[in-house]
Amino acid sequence: MTRHSEEMSFLSGGNAVFIAELYGRYLDDPASVDPSWVRFFHELHDDPGALAGDFKGQGALRRDLKVIGAADPDAPPAKKDAKAAATASDPAAIRQAQLDSIRALMLIRSYRVRGHLQAELDPLGLTAQEQHPELDYRTYGFTDADLDREIFIDNVLGLESASLRKIMQVLRDTYCARIGVEFMHIQDPDQKAWIQKRIESIHNRTDFTPRGKQAILERLTEAEGFERFLQLKYTGTKRFGLEGGETVIPALEQILKRGSQLGLNDVVMGMAHRGRLNVLANFLKKPYQAIFSEFQGNAAHPEDVQGSGDVKYHLGTSGDRDFDGKVVHLSLVPNPSHLEVVGPVVVGKVRAKQTHRGDTERTSVLGIILHGDAAFAGQGIVPETFLLSQLKGYATGGTLHIIINNQIGFTTAPQYSRSGPYCSDVAKGFQAPVFHVNADDPEAVVHVARIAIEFRQEFKSDVVIDMQCYRRQGHNEADEPGFTQPLMYRKIAGHPTTRAIYGAKLVAEGVMTAEEVEAVSADFQALLEREFQASKSFKVNKADWLEGKWQGIVQLADEEEFREEKTGVPIDLLREVGLGLARVPEGFAVNRKVLRQLDAKREMIESGAGIDWATAEALAFGTLLVEGNPVRLSGQDCGRGTFSQRHCRLVDQETEARFEPLNLLREDQARFEVIDSPLSEEAVLAFEYGYSQVEPNSLVMWEGQFGDFANGAQVIIDQFISSGESKWLRMSGLVLLLPHGYEGQGPEHSSARWERYLQLSAEDNWLVCNVSTPANYFHALRRQLRRNYRKPLVIMTPKSLLRHKLCVSNLDEFQAGTRFYRVLAETAHLIADAKIRRVLLCSGKVYYDLLEERTRRNLNDVAIIRVEQLYPWPKDAIKHQLARYPNAELLWVQEEPANMGPWTFVDRRIEFICEELDLKAKRAVYCGRKAAASPASGLYKTHVAEQQAIIEKALVGDQSDLFQPFRRATKLSRLHA
Repeated sequence: MTRHSEEMSFLSGGNAVFIAELYGRYLDDPASVDPSWVRFFHELHDDPGALAGDFKGQGALRRDLKVIGAADPDAPPAKKDAKAAATASDPAAIRQAQLDSIRALMLIRSYRVRGHLQAELDPLGLTAQEQHPELDYRTYGFTDADLDREIFIDNVLGLESASLRKIMQVLRDTYCARIGVEFMHIQDPDQKAWIQKRIESIHNRTDFTPRGKQAILERLTEAEGFERFLQLKYTGTKRFGLEGGETVIPALEQILKRGSQLGLNDVVMGMAHRGRLNVLANFLKKPYQAIFSEFQGNAAHPEDVQGSGDVKYHLGTSGDRDFDGKVVHLSLVPNPSHLEVVGPVVVGKVRAKQTHRGDTERTSVLGIILHGDAAFAGQGIVPETFLLSQLKGYATGGTLHIIINNQIGFTTAPQYSRSGPYCSDVAKGFQAPVFHVNADDPEAVVHVARIAIEFRQEFKSDVVIDMQCYRRQGHNEADEPGFTQPLMYRKIAGHPTTRAIYGAKLVAEGVMTAEEVEAVSADFQALLEREFQASKSFKVNKADWLEGKWQGIVQLADEEEFREEKTGVPIDLLREVGLGLARVPEGFAVNRKVLRQLDAKREMIESGAGIDWATAEALAFGTLLVEGNPVRLSGQDCGRGTFSQRHCRLVDQETEARFEPLNLLREDQARFEVIDSPLSEEAVLAFEYGYSQVEPNSLVMWEGQFGDFANGAQVIIDQFISSGESKWLRMSGLVLLLPHGYEGQGPEHSSARWERYLQLSAEDNWLVCNVSTPANYFHALRRQLRRNYRKPLVIMTPKSLLRHKLCVSNLDEFQAGTRFYRVLAETAHLIADAKIRRVLLCSGKVYYDLLEERTRRNLNDVAIIRVEQLYPWPKDAIKHQLARYPNAELLWVQEEPANMGPWTFVDRRIEFICEELDLKAKRAVYCGRKAAASPASGLYKTHVAEQQAIIEKALVGDQSDLFQPFRRATKLSRLHA
């Protein structure tokens, strides 16, 4: 006997009457039994009260039956009249009926929980199924002799009573056919009951009409025929085909059709490269001739549009589909080969579209993400995306996830790529139902797709379809899968296609003749041939961008440095917004320390002086809001601010009620959102990137708790933010706020690693700034929306400067007529420019260290120039400043080690300027920390010594004594010398 069978043996023997008695008590009054039994009995039946009423009506539950102090019910019965023993009042018969009901309900529940384990899910039949003891009626005390005995189950499974044989048949049809359902882990009883009723009432299958079946065959024909045509015309060319998973096309069709009936009118999709071309062609209806043209080496966008482009199986598109008069807009987000990273981008776009539409019910816009099995289980961004699903600042009303489960990841089999039985197991941790389905049963797949979209629209929750299929080709069409999976691919080679299986089924059912099935395929191949011929002269008319909300936005066509945007604000508006920042509702209990900050802000605005960093930021936010531009700030602890500097959300100290002054500046203002994010960088940053692509007129920002926390989102930075416009013609005005500065906090909290952003800088792809004044920060933020093009902004924000007495601005530096300065000139009164001994070029916080030491030493022959924007490189502005000092030594000063920070980026660029000006200094000399593996010392004493050495050498050190990186002599070079 198995361990489980032993555990279930309490339903037999003397325990049986005890359990029957407990069950009777429970039905009368659940509080009368131990809580552990309450949980046990409650899960047997969804409506115990109804069951109790039925039992009472039949007199089935005898209240005179006792266990304690009663005779052994299993003892040999006393001799009595046989006729009387057979009456309906026979205690033994009543006990048996009660136990049969309990056992049957337990069996039914086990199938709801475990039935999927014996479902026929694998179209290849590669894995032998093991019988599960919880799904064996013998485990519950039944025998084969009980199969035909009627058992009262009170309309569970839609049956008032049924034989055990009938119950088993219904359970296997519902839970163990070609659909397996995991939903009993869901804690919401309404969701659980809905799924249970939805699938049990129809035995988990849909009876399709003949026309519905023909439509499924047509979609399968298009999916399979498209792949075969590409293989014929472009043999061996990479396309990452859908062969083996073609059933996803009719599934998507059903989601759209049923969804449109339930209020859906906009769908944002994301997927990896496998099957993308098929989805583009047969679901989003991208013209076949356009795809064929790309296979012939032609660009996917007009020749007059700049950009690198991307391989065809990474591209996206958009378009409209009509379903019975209901139009649904579709868009497929471009995606690199980093598989799952597009997921949160999709979710961010959905949220932005819902916000734009005012879709507070989250019914009209849906995100659909197609996953691979190995990626869904293996990529950490998947649970990060699920994590966002029910959070106030990120919820979208649920995403529909479809796993195209090839049962392999490149060359790695499932048993080597995950620890659980299913690739979808991670979704259960977020209360999502999972529908496993055999892809070789298209009707089952379409049936599940219909239930999935209905569930999502009803409960606004994520739902997962695990479509188990196979990959007919290798990882790509030139790959040989037999090297590593010989048995699987031997099986696949002899396995008929899904379309062939389904076509034969329709012929057997009399829905279509074999000739009609073949005609569907022949007609489609003829269509593809016509499209192929047309593709030879196909030309792209216009680029798929800058439409809708993006109208009026243009592509940057000239030098960024020569464009100056009006970012100043009338002084009256500055005062109105500034005073509004310090206003709180009457009776709102503000923290005393925060109240002091609010009072300080009021004094800054009234005096017009001493505007600090946080106040300048709030002025930028507030003025944009009043001008009609929404502002969204997301990140870890960003409401308060990592350094307790922002406090744009106030918390009542008595009630914890929240108040945001920026949302009450004017009645007709735009909306301000500040969201304290979960401890995720990659998914949250990707979400905000997606959001920014829908809202070009909103200031969308992501803030790292510390700048180097962005390391956890490097894929999003590399693959989307820095290169998305060049690859996919997708602009973004997203702002990254990255706290940066060397103050002795150790290796992990000093550097924002801004050398990485500079290394990624080219073709005016974004802006990288390290501004040093509150006013310039104000203008940098406003400039994002006052341009007629959009570029991401990566800005190193300060830490110690947030409260530095010198890092302040006057209110008149914000008013109309002022602007952002890429380079800040020397502001002090020094000796004549031609007599300046040394010029220090720097960026950010180190300027104030240099300034204070220069003042302390009373030096008047050292000029300090601040480079506020490192990229696009402000060559003319720097050149203009350096021309003032033709005879000076030239140093680049930075806090970071030489192999980090801007040095390697600025070195040659400064040299070229020196050559053009024919300065005495032919290039800049480096002054900073030596190259290092770690960004900073972990010892504060060491940090202070290093920082003091940098500042002293920069101001008064002999230039010839300054250590120059990457020039050390080796033993070999000394020998040659």
